[in-house]
Amino acid sequence: MRTAGQKTGGFEKRDGQMKPGQELVLAGSVGLAGARIIGQHKKGILEQYFSPSFLRELYQKDTYSVKDWMENASANKTAAATAWEYAGEGGILAALWELSGVYCTGIDIDLRMLPIHQVTVEVCERFELNPYRLFCANCVILAADQGGQLVRQLRQAHIPAAVIGSVETGITRRIRHGEETAGYLERPQPDELRRLGL
Repeated sequence: MRTAGQKTGGFEKRDGQMKPGQELVLAGSVGLAGARIIGQHKKGILEQYFSPSFLRELYQKDTYSVKDWMENASANKTAAATAWEYAGEGGILAALWELSGVYCTGIDIDLRMLPIHQVTVEVCERFELNPYRLFCANCVILAADQGGQLVRQLRQAHIPAAVIGSVETGITRRIRHGEETAGYLERPQPDELRRLGL
């Protein structure tokens, strides 16, 4: 398997396959873990702008585990995914960069399709942060021949999921807002939490 670019020695080698024509699925919620960290450290500020009921989601734990689902699906050979990348530091954009780099493929992503909680959006707007570069946990991007089938499997396990784009020929990493091309994915930037000193 070819490697290139981001880390010393290039992207890590791994098993799996990602090829043009496949769909990309996101399981979990973009930036929610980062928003929760902000909620812990900036609770007083947030409570000046938002009601306790709105902020409650920042202080709750997820009722699902993406990692457990992945392990069970792999053990039972029920997952329709052929490749995946867990999102973490640097947010969903860093994970997309890494996944496409590992498999040397292009991607076409629609940001409007990414599962994201409104509380994450509002917290990011309050501190002028990019939610797509905000720390993620309990969140994974998967490549699959039949993305809709994979989404159904995930939702049956009460995991938020959506088809967010496709694998493309070449190495171009396109980002869209609906039908409009917003630009191209750039190399990962520092996580937005660092801008708040967290």
